[in-house]
Amino acid sequence: MSKSKFEISKESGQHLRLATLVGSWDGSTRTWFEKDMLADESPMRGKITLLMDGRFLNYEYEGTLNGKPYEGKMTWAYDLGNEKCQCSWIDTFHMGTAIMHSEGSETGNGFSVTGQYGWIGIGEPWSWRTELEIINSDQFILRAYNISPEGDEAKATETIYHRINL
Repeated sequence: MSKSKFEISKESGQHLRLATLVGSWDGSTRTWFEKDMLADESPMRGKITLLMDGRFLNYEYEGTLNGKPYEGKMTWAYDLGNEKCQCSWIDTFHMGTAIMHSEGSETGNGFSVTGQYGWIGIGEPWSWRTELEIINSDQFILRAYNISPEGDEAKATETIYHRINL
């Protein structure tokens, strides 16, 4: 009997790449509210688990921003049928009470997804690109960029994680 696309992906494809991130992580997050003006740098802790037999990756994190605690969750997926990476993101700071849905593609060393956010009164929504860069089995970087309706882009956050060996 031949293997399904999903079984192959878990053994040697995108789902295996995501699964390598399972574990506990310590890191440092830098945040920018204005282009090239660092606003904060603070510790971050993350935990990554697999959901539903490895179909999805669950990333939970907590840290501080300007001394105030915040937390967030992201669910990552690789949709084999459409060959797209997908992500949903919620947190207690950036997203308020909204859920951001993002979609994108695999990159040479990770995944890149883009979503939109906005609220009543701002006119056109802004875009938010999230890059997941897998350095090796013990380090990864999450970067996010704000993209204005005019297409101007600025780095918003960067978290560099190192695996915690428990």
